[in-house]
Amino acid sequence: MKATQFFISTLKEAPADAEVVSHQLMLRAGFIKRLGAGIYTYMPMGLRVIRKVEAIIREEMNRAGAVELLMPVVQPAELWQETGRFQKYGPELLRIKDRHDRDFIIQPTSEEVITDIARQELRSYRALPKNFYHIQTKFRDERRPRFGVMRGREFTMKDAYSFDRDVEAAGKSYEQMFDAYTRIFERMGLTFRAVAADNGAIGGIRSHEFQVIADTGEDAIVYCPTSTFAANIEMAEAVAPSTPRGAPTAPMVKTPTPGKSTCEDVAALLGVPLQATVKSLVLATEAKREGDASAQVTLWLLLVRGDHSLNEVKASKLPGLDAGFRFATAAEIDAHFGCKPGYLGLIGIRKPVKVVADRTVAGMSDFICGANDADFHHTGVNWGRDAAEPDLVADIRNAVAGDPSPDGQGVLAIQRGIEVGHVFLLGSYYSEKMKATYLDETGKPQLMQMGCYGIGVTRILGAAIEQNFDARGIVWPTAIAPFTVVICPIGYDRSADVKAAADKLHDDFTQAGVDVMLDDRGERPGAMFADWELVGVPHRVVISDRGLKEGQVEYQGRRDAQAAGLPLTEVLAALKAKLCA
Repeated sequence: MKATQFFISTLKEAPADAEVVSHQLMLRAGFIKRLGAGIYTYMPMGLRVIRKVEAIIREEMNRAGAVELLMPVVQPAELWQETGRFQKYGPELLRIKDRHDRDFIIQPTSEEVITDIARQELRSYRALPKNFYHIQTKFRDERRPRFGVMRGREFTMKDAYSFDRDVEAAGKSYEQMFDAYTRIFERMGLTFRAVAADNGAIGGIRSHEFQVIADTGEDAIVYCPTSTFAANIEMAEAVAPSTPRGAPTAPMVKTPTPGKSTCEDVAALLGVPLQATVKSLVLATEAKREGDASAQVTLWLLLVRGDHSLNEVKASKLPGLDAGFRFATAAEIDAHFGCKPGYLGLIGIRKPVKVVADRTVAGMSDFICGANDADFHHTGVNWGRDAAEPDLVADIRNAVAGDPSPDGQGVLAIQRGIEVGHVFLLGSYYSEKMKATYLDETGKPQLMQMGCYGIGVTRILGAAIEQNFDARGIVWPTAIAPFTVVICPIGYDRSADVKAAADKLHDDFTQAGVDVMLDDRGERPGAMFADWELVGVPHRVVISDRGLKEGQVEYQGRRDAQAAGLPLTEVLAALKAKLCA
């Protein structure tokens, strides 16, 4: 490829609304152009990276025995109504109507469509197992699109769906996809970690996220450096204290804390560690009463230690909260506690509430909590003596660095990550709702056991950049770079010798199957080098009259501090050796 035949459009500065490094660099390097909020045109340079990502995915999916098809972007609402997701999915699901006033959706994922195919086509046990995949445009109507391609509304995803006879076979399909994903991200040259994850809105019984490690990642990954334990923050267990609750050593005292409504402020005022305080959060559940249009509201007081934070995913799985909850209104809080948030606690509650204590809080003694009176907190509070034992003790907090690892093999550490892949073992979650059955050897219908597996194709671009950049621009891993090597001839439009040598080297690389770009624009060396460092091509060869007189060219890897001389006749062999390595 020659630069004058391609399209190169770089910027010195990123637009002011570009928030993260990947967004800034993709705009500056001409990979994307913004069309609307969370909607981008992928320019030729960016599309080349996408195609390389897709090629690796296809090779590994095919190697794992998956079969490619292509499902439509627009899907009839009837299928989503069968599973209940047409209502449940929320405003992120873009719902539309056609000219006949029929409901459709713009797909964010394709579980319903592929299950419909399976129930029509996979009728016998002889047709199983089967794994279908496609690479297709998706749309999720994000409330606040941000971070460029990292959280856009329109994006490209590879999603695959496996169908098996039983749970054991489905588990094998899941492991095959897990291994395929590991190979995919290894081939792309990304540093990643596979972590146990919550199934969320997809449903099912088991899942793992594949997280690209990056300081700018939105997700917190909890792992043990001395074992194999790894989970996202939603799933990481916060182990109960190993020591028993201490006996009371102080009386309970209602202590003035004027204007101090946070645990941090109270601890500072009283000169105690933040770990001595307890944070109160109030949730509400609603239950419809038979024959009554109104709902019965129950309030839940959730308690976590002052330096900890509530994990809403864990809370959502507790009995009584698993059918859905919301945060209580100011009026509901006032009616039950007689006080505004910031001073809520266990003592003097006006109306009954359900009390849920985190495991750590249940093991505390002589702790500090709100007094249900503005500008006051209780100190020296103890379970049993001052407050009834909680209705429920559960793990409801986020794990923190230094917590014991759930596997007992060390302590936890936390790093940031960007989710680029997710594998789910769904079981019969969708097949039961959509009556997707097959006939077993005895002729009896059995529910298919499913798995689903997604990779954010376009998100990989942003994640790879967040992990691989420097002050000069992007540093692409070779496998997914838009071009593998760029030839930068100095004086291409002025020197016949430089032009001839550059053209021949370009042709040699091309014939050898190396993805090469020849910059024949006649740019000044500084501008030319800056462009390709910004774009992030892994290997650069510079040809000049001075070097040719000595039979030399300059080679520099994108991560190298300086260039090195190479004989012109050995450049191709040297580059091929580097690529093989």
